[in-house]
Amino acid sequence: MEDRDRGTCRVHRDTLRSEEVFFEEQRRIFNGSWLYVGHGSEVEAPGDFRRRTVGGRPLIFVRGRDGKVRAFFNSCTHRGATLCREDEGNAKAFQCFYHAWVFTTTGELNSMPDRDGYSPDLDVESLALRQPAQFDSYRDFYFVNYSLEAPSLADYLGDATEMIDLTVDQSRDGLRVIRGHTHYTVKSNWKLNVENTLDGYHGEPLHTTYFSYMKEFGSRRPTGWYGDESRTHIYPHGHAAFEMPPGFPKPIAHWNPFFGEEAKPDIERLRAEVIARLGEERGSRVCDYTRNLIVFPNFTLADSHSIFARTVEPVGVDTHEVRYWQLAPREESGAALARRLDNFISFLGPGGFATPDDAEALEACQQGYSIGEVEWNDISRGMRRDPKIVDEAGIRAYWRHWTNLMTGSDLPLADRPVGHHVGA
Repeated sequence: MEDRDRGTCRVHRDTLRSEEVFFEEQRRIFNGSWLYVGHGSEVEAPGDFRRRTVGGRPLIFVRGRDGKVRAFFNSCTHRGATLCREDEGNAKAFQCFYHAWVFTTTGELNSMPDRDGYSPDLDVESLALRQPAQFDSYRDFYFVNYSLEAPSLADYLGDATEMIDLTVDQSRDGLRVIRGHTHYTVKSNWKLNVENTLDGYHGEPLHTTYFSYMKEFGSRRPTGWYGDESRTHIYPHGHAAFEMPPGFPKPIAHWNPFFGEEAKPDIERLRAEVIARLGEERGSRVCDYTRNLIVFPNFTLADSHSIFARTVEPVGVDTHEVRYWQLAPREESGAALARRLDNFISFLGPGGFATPDDAEALEACQQGYSIGEVEWNDISRGMRRDPKIVDEAGIRAYWRHWTNLMTGSDLPLADRPVGHHVGA
């Protein structure tokens, strides 16, 4: 509920605690949105695979022996058993443990025991592994969509690709996923985690221990959060992003006392390489800003303490699973890669300064929603000005698109079509 004339916007808490709303989301949100599966570097060689759950469906993310990347539903077409039961690996084929049907890495049914027991007219091609309705990639980030009626990935991402490009282009040779990932469960509605990603307002109050820790290294506080240097971007289809000058260590091209004086020449060299390759204006934006992008409904690509991809997978109305994958430039190794890993773990690792804080806050909110007499959340901050990242413009845009999908409305996503920091 919002009143643009008065500059107020509220969200009813039933959207975060109702089982009925949760089940309707699976149909209206997750059945027709583009959902992140994985990065091409995770399946680098023919036969490489990863097992994923995306929008409630178990998938096999695999590079076939023909070199093409695909996604298959992880279900044997015989009697439905889970086909791939390993999280990752390299396979010549996938064999079902139940009746030993064998499928190629390109999805065809290759063999079955006692083939003579079936009719000669059996349509073997129809028993190939099933694939999602749509599967596509942008800059080696792969997505699925379970609806043929949904727009293409290119149309869905639209101008939000700008944020992906700014992140990927810091590397000369492209990005790769660093082996391993972070996986944990939070006892809150999944949308709270998305809100939190777009919420710069909580940074200093919630993560004060981190900023006090960084102050000991001589780091300045991120004053850009409240200044005109911060930028909020609103895109069609509910995507949103923010950028700001980093007030904390950024491994690529932005030195911070946390890294130590010995790292300064290497980081300055990296910055010079990026500027030379991309030009002063674009190179400075790549190097001198951090950014968080939300691709609706549940994917984050961030370039801050490190580069990470993150998914938020709903499990129940009050529970979700979070998965992080850390990425790095393909050409990065040695001390530079170690700095990146240390920086990520110190802030965003499961025992880091931020992640436990965020999980505690989200779970505290969910506990508060058990009080039925308190009905509304307020997300009005910044409605009467060009948005800063401490405002809630991105959160409002997200909720407006959510409302459009859930109710058939046609709400404009931006607060107002003014300000050079707001996309259409």
